[in-house]
Amino acid sequence: MTDRIWDTDRQRRRLSRRSFLAGGVALMAGPAVPLIGQPRQTPRFAGPPFSLGVASGDPTSDSVMLWTRLAPVPLEGGGMGDEAVEVNWAVATDERMTRVVQRGTSVARPDLGHAVHVEVTGLEPDRWYWYRFRSGGEASRVGRTRTFPVAGSAVRQLKMAFASCQHYETGYFTAYRHMLEDDLDVVFHLGDYIYEYEGRDGRARKHTGDEIELLSDYRNRHALYKLDPDLQEAHARFPFIVTWDDHEVDNNYAAGVSEEEGFASELFLRRRAEAYQAYFEHMPLRPASTPTGPRMQLYRRFEYGDLASFFVLDTRQYRSDQPCGDRRGPACAGVGDPEATLLGGAQEQGLLEGLDRSSSRWNVLPQQVMMARVDQAAGDDELISMDQWSGYEVARRRLMEFLASQRPSNPVVLTGDIHTNWVNDLRVDYAAERSPVVATEFVGTSITSGGDGSDVRGNTAGMLSENPSVRFFNNQRGYVRCAITPGTWTSDYQVLEYVTHQGSPMSTRASFVVENGRPGAQPA
Repeated sequence: MTDRIWDTDRQRRRLSRRSFLAGGVALMAGPAVPLIGQPRQTPRFAGPPFSLGVASGDPTSDSVMLWTRLAPVPLEGGGMGDEAVEVNWAVATDERMTRVVQRGTSVARPDLGHAVHVEVTGLEPDRWYWYRFRSGGEASRVGRTRTFPVAGSAVRQLKMAFASCQHYETGYFTAYRHMLEDDLDVVFHLGDYIYEYEGRDGRARKHTGDEIELLSDYRNRHALYKLDPDLQEAHARFPFIVTWDDHEVDNNYAAGVSEEEGFASELFLRRRAEAYQAYFEHMPLRPASTPTGPRMQLYRRFEYGDLASFFVLDTRQYRSDQPCGDRRGPACAGVGDPEATLLGGAQEQGLLEGLDRSSSRWNVLPQQVMMARVDQAAGDDELISMDQWSGYEVARRRLMEFLASQRPSNPVVLTGDIHTNWVNDLRVDYAAERSPVVATEFVGTSITSGGDGSDVRGNTAGMLSENPSVRFFNNQRGYVRCAITPGTWTSDYQVLEYVTHQGSPMSTRASFVVENGRPGAQPA
């Protein structure tokens, strides 16, 4: 057992002060909870109430979260009005729902967008279950989920995938359709689940409306994404463990700092509060993650038997502002700021303590931005990303030095954000040729963001020669599939030929293996 925070078993359209005051969001408190009368048991819906599908997530050895949202008119606020509505749920050990092991009634409340979060406890470890919702004579589709093995119990294998960055406008979510063919235990989503931008012409698909700012905007945008049939199928088939990056709120934001230069922090935190609430409403998250104004607990820990501990990180909510702007540039004095942080003090301390106490074979950090320091310039010049760990060099080195000195078993970092595939050796000092490899970083490409992509870019050969710690690079879309055993970790880079129209085939572009006790990945 670990501390309660980490242990899950336990500028385009700019905001104005007027627009936010009209929205009426309380900054430092959670969403106002209205007095709710007796919820309706037999509501009448204007359309199919379960239009956004079903989902499950945050599995432990004896519990799992189930999710749905009543939305008969999904792109117009849901179409549910101001009444609370009863929703019945059931969990069974068979897909036909004939062997029901638990059932109950929840309430879809208007203050949570008529979302339903059911924390089902008392389940058996390491087994599959099926579930369904009913309301007003209507039934949802049947979803499938599972529990994890008991922490510390002997486990032979875990099969999982991780994905990120699914810009609706730049393509179709075909990768999820192919993911259904994989025999997976869980899917990790590493952020950029939605994008906040306004709708633009000339793209594969189009966002509805302007850049999103208010709770109603964020709800409609999440609904648009949840209507995608491939994403719905994936959520119905596998439990998801989610974390966010920036586009769930605003591109490249840092804590209370907007992407827009000089934008008032108070106003931005109001926007962040709206975005966080909508995110919670649309994800299968536990009650511990219920937002309070602009604050939301998202970093947490999962145990998969004795095989793996997952430390899910949040590198947005607590970070210092990026040094020298938030784009690529030469290293400046701010890169070496000893006070700069990506995780914040409490999260970093909890991570290090958890890693130090872990007895798992593999210690995994699902997180958002590149941890390797990658030089994007040729020759003696150096060009690094200020939004990634390379812009927070002291914090990066502190984590790498901890891994080098304390040697937690087999650290592996899973990363999204950058819309490309990478395999990186993680070192304390990238300037020292003999600096040892302390961990492996698998960076997964986007589901769609960036469009069709290509196998390589024009500067790929030069970039690889400048960065010997980069073992692999690819610029196609897709996801990463992983098979984990006590002896090896294998990552398969699954890529699509195109995303700007439907039906792309998928192939394995490359596979890399990390052996137990030997940091650094090798081609399989």
